[in-house]
Amino acid sequence: MKTLKNLIYLLIVFTLISSCSSDDEPLPAPLGDYENGLLITNEGPFQNGTGTITYISEDYETVEQQIFNQVNSEDLGSIVQSIGFNNDVAYIVVNNSNKIEIVNRYSFELISSITEGLMNPRYFISTGTNGYVTNWGDPFDNTDDYIAVIDLFSQTITSTIPVAFGPEKLILMNDVLYVAHQGGYGQNNILSVIDTSNNTLASTIEVGDVPNSMIVLDNYLWVLCGGNPDYTGNETNGKLVKINVSDNSVDQVFDFLTSDHPKHLSVDGSRLIYNLNGAVYSKNGADISLPQESIISGTFYAMTTKDGKLYATDAGDFASNGALKIVDLSTNSEIQSIQTGIIPGGVYFND
Repeated sequence: MKTLKNLIYLLIVFTLISSCSSDDEPLPAPLGDYENGLLITNEGPFQNGTGTITYISEDYETVEQQIFNQVNSEDLGSIVQSIGFNNDVAYIVVNNSNKIEIVNRYSFELISSITEGLMNPRYFISTGTNGYVTNWGDPFDNTDDYIAVIDLFSQTITSTIPVAFGPEKLILMNDVLYVAHQGGYGQNNILSVIDTSNNTLASTIEVGDVPNSMIVLDNYLWVLCGGNPDYTGNETNGKLVKINVSDNSVDQVFDFLTSDHPKHLSVDGSRLIYNLNGAVYSKNGADISLPQESIISGTFYAMTTKDGKLYATDAGDFASNGALKIVDLSTNSEIQSIQTGIIPGGVYFND
């Protein structure tokens, strides 16, 4: 019995020592000033000036404008199109300046720049040792569009994949890269399917006109197509297209009215969220029809969701500072409005 008591005593002492040691361990050092928050890409003036990036802390209390310039004492250039991430590195795509600025995503210190092999770059995504960037080429030439393949070790473009005109946003599923061809200065109606094992165009999928955004829900790829606008003289309706990626077949199509041109598809749990006709709509992925009633009002320049919140940008007059609107999707009420730079075109989570 005495031996058992001693063992119990030793176990208690060991537990207390372990607890104290654990409590005394220093907290991990912060990765940088811009860890855990939002990054807003601001396109900037179209004809002159520079685009910028706004940082907003996760509690929305700290807002810093032009953080790339603050850290590196230089401007990003014209137009800041998008940001893509690979581990702790951010790739800032600058469209009119035909370059990508590569920074530490948490400190924003400049690592490198890619200034060759790009022509009207749009969006970046990475998998394995490669990054992929969509390029319009000459926007008035429908035959020179491509995806640039970046070696993430050397930060150089090692090859290109020719594709149809107007490649825009990219999404990865099962190591397959899907590229939405919105159409550049024109209109297109396909997705390119890229085999990332050999960096070749495997096939194309016809969807609706002007596919502008994509999300993954329940192992399906959902594509929102805006349709040809009225000014083209060939107006077509928007579509929401559900694709079975096991064989890249179109599983289901939801048709909007001819005059309806939806945009900004995102996902909140099991709900698809999109912007249409000055309002935001929510559709459960399992619903067999499109919703008739909106959840909030507003026309936004960019829009995305995370953790039950909607993050939407207002470009205002496109000449002065815009704003980020944050909406709680459980109550559909706005909880924050935060100033950004000129023409806030993208919202990114710097987790």
